[in-house]
Amino acid sequence: MLTNLKIHNYALIDTLDISFDRGFSVITGETGAGKSIILGALSMLLGHRADAKAVKAGAKKCVVEAHFNIHGYGLDSFFEDNDIEYDDTDCILRREMSSTGKSRAFINDTPVSLTILRTLGEKLVDVHSQHQNLMLGNADFQLSVVDIIAGNKAERNEYSVAYSSYKAEEAKLQKMKTAMVEAHAQEDFMRFQLSELEDARLDDPDEITTLEQRAETMNHAEEIKGSLFNAVNLLDSDENGIITQLKRVDNALSSLNTLLPQTAALSERTQSAYIELKDISYEVSSILDDVDFNPAEQQTVNERLDLLYSLEKKYRCEGVEALMATRDDLALKLSLIDNSDEALREQEQAVKQAEAKAVAAAKVLTDTRNKAAKTVEEEIRRRLLTLGMPSVRFSTEISTKELSATGQDNVTFLFSANQGMPLQPIAKVASGGEIARVMLSLKAMISSAVSLPTIIFDEIDTGVSGKIAEAMAHIMYDMGNGGRQVISITHLPQIAAAGEYHYFVHKKEVDDITKTDMTQLSPEERIGEIAQMISGSTISETARKQAVELLETYSRGKQ
Repeated sequence: MLTNLKIHNYALIDTLDISFDRGFSVITGETGAGKSIILGALSMLLGHRADAKAVKAGAKKCVVEAHFNIHGYGLDSFFEDNDIEYDDTDCILRREMSSTGKSRAFINDTPVSLTILRTLGEKLVDVHSQHQNLMLGNADFQLSVVDIIAGNKAERNEYSVAYSSYKAEEAKLQKMKTAMVEAHAQEDFMRFQLSELEDARLDDPDEITTLEQRAETMNHAEEIKGSLFNAVNLLDSDENGIITQLKRVDNALSSLNTLLPQTAALSERTQSAYIELKDISYEVSSILDDVDFNPAEQQTVNERLDLLYSLEKKYRCEGVEALMATRDDLALKLSLIDNSDEALREQEQAVKQAEAKAVAAAKVLTDTRNKAAKTVEEEIRRRLLTLGMPSVRFSTEISTKELSATGQDNVTFLFSANQGMPLQPIAKVASGGEIARVMLSLKAMISSAVSLPTIIFDEIDTGVSGKIAEAMAHIMYDMGNGGRQVISITHLPQIAAAGEYHYFVHKKEVDDITKTDMTQLSPEERIGEIAQMISGSTISETARKQAVELLETYSRGKQ
């Protein structure tokens, strides 16, 4: 339930801070006073599209904030799923719009996306405008009404899973067919490519690196051999080699071991160095023996590298491993071509099985709708009789269509307001006033089935008057008295008098600037406002008496 609405710097509104109560409230005001501005601010708050032009001239930003009591509406999982602090007695929605067009949204002071704000807003407030009356002719809207009354969420979820599986298998089949057509068109070329890659005998992912190192060695073979030969000579020549000289150093130190004991440790270190250098000399000699320039091998290595480089360029790959992956992918595609008929038959069978499951789930869904359709017909006829339509006929026609995201059912509301007139789709034959009464009946019926905290009617009474207006007022009052918060924006005194709370929207001039404001009327102020709605700008005594009678009549009816 909406408990408080704050608006700051929105359009003609400087600052508005108004509280609301449970039950049935009415909002009145002259045409152009700014009722639509307040609805626009509320629409922005609920996550709908907003424009920087909504920011009051000269202001840097506008802010719209609403407080809700959501106790008992089972929304705790929504807050948990979106990591938002949960307070069921004071849930705060806020949206800010800067003059540059930048928008920010918050739930309980936590920044959120507009999608999350809009999702929560749809669970808290239903704003019914005159534009929504056009929805009565929309097949999806009519279907949603039947589903709400059917209470078939579980069946719809089960069907949705089955239908999604069916469409996924169908898409897979189509993709397979398309791939097969493309594959067959390129089969000869792919076989040539596979043969070329297989002939290359690719099996070592590091082959290019190994070959490049080998080629580099062979290209510098003479230089390498010269350096290795010099190293061997320096280490182990007969007279002047490092190893020979080191052996002499060792002999000199060893001769002093008994005379000068501290030379023993030095002698041991010298011996270790001698052994290590001998080992190094041996390894360098071995490497020298292995280094050899073989023109035939060099040609083989270079030709292999040229082949691998050309394959990399041709197949737009980098490295032998990528070429191997391309080869394996080609082999797989050609294998699919070779086995395509069998694979196609298997996928077609999978589609048929998934379709059968979807059809079975759709039938279960249809059964729930057929039962609910009777309830909708009876409920709407009963409500329309009280709204001054004694000859009304209303029927919910359910016909079969191809499988779709919503099932196999087309729902059409058929309507006739007069005797002797055949039933026809409601959007084609109902007048504006009749559509308003049907929509109010639908909303009243739906509100009994769905725990929506707040319903706002924006001039749903357009096109009606007199006793019909009184009957509509009673319906909205009963909706509010049934645990809902119902707010009606109206121009009719019969409906205004039925409200438990009355708010007045008006314009005022402050320092030559027009501003919109809204206030809650006292009992005496209500009499004046309703009298003015009856008689116009000049309030007559008769109008005041009629206003008092209206208020007393509804007051007695509420007791």
